[in-house]
Amino acid sequence: MTRRENILLLATQGSVPLADKVAAELQVVCTPMVRNEFADGEIYHAFPCDVSGRDIIIIAATHTDAAQQELVDLIAGSRYWNARSVNVVIPYLGYSTMEQARPASGEIPKGITRTRQIFRARPDYVTFVDLHSEAVLHAHAGDVRTRHIWTEEYAAEKIRAMELSNYVLVSPDYGFSKRVARLAGKLGCPHTAANKDRYDVDKTIVGQLSGTVKGRTAIICDDMIRTGGSMFQTADRCYEAGAVEVMVMATHLVMAGDARNRFKEKGIHRIIGADTYPGTRSDDLLEVYSVAPLITRELIHYLRVV
Repeated sequence: MTRRENILLLATQGSVPLADKVAAELQVVCTPMVRNEFADGEIYHAFPCDVSGRDIIIIAATHTDAAQQELVDLIAGSRYWNARSVNVVIPYLGYSTMEQARPASGEIPKGITRTRQIFRARPDYVTFVDLHSEAVLHAHAGDVRTRHIWTEEYAAEKIRAMELSNYVLVSPDYGFSKRVARLAGKLGCPHTAANKDRYDVDKTIVGQLSGTVKGRTAIICDDMIRTGGSMFQTADRCYEAGAVEVMVMATHLVMAGDARNRFKEKGIHRIIGADTYPGTRSDDLLEVYSVAPLITRELIHYLRVV
């Protein structure tokens, strides 16, 4: 068992807001690292207290190269100063769509290689939230306990709270349709899937959609929104199939480039998602729910906090 007073909850710079929410749920303090930047751009980190014998929890989205390196540094530093255990929560895993390389392509499958960098720093436990692919869970030699936790329960609560009627969930591709079917089962609503093919980086073609959406509000569901390209095509297919309104839901709201304006131009004025990606918050377009209770429940279960 882990006593609350022995927990030291830390966060990488971008994940502090989410870590503060987890700290409140867990009834501990999120302890800020001592962090400075040298004139040449090198980053100085120091623990503000003795970590020897402590149970370290690190909340860290790896949304940038710097965030990835900061996480590796915190794990390695915890080991260097003899932490009792090092436990990592990665709400958003960068490069997660690059979990495999095409034959003879020379591509680097960074979803795997980057996750291996994290595992090789020797954490005891790493949990991920709504992974694009579970292949990364096995990118270690069996010496790290890994977990994959899902946000479906919280997404379902958010949809129920909107008090919609006559709606259908839509997957933009068959690969994601099982997860959409699971969510539809929780909500007791129908679901369908479009056919998506990727032909280049950030470029996809979305084929036709079934008539299940006719006369209904279509909620397009995916694990993340980056540029929104496949979402826009799926929205077009929904309208062509007779949908009266289109909404969007995705766990990780990256919203790269001009995605926000493009959604509004497409007539999509509501996007549901989680606070897994740093900087994500509710506004006139986004309806954001927090994964802090989900993370807290997982940590309590794993660490057996008393």
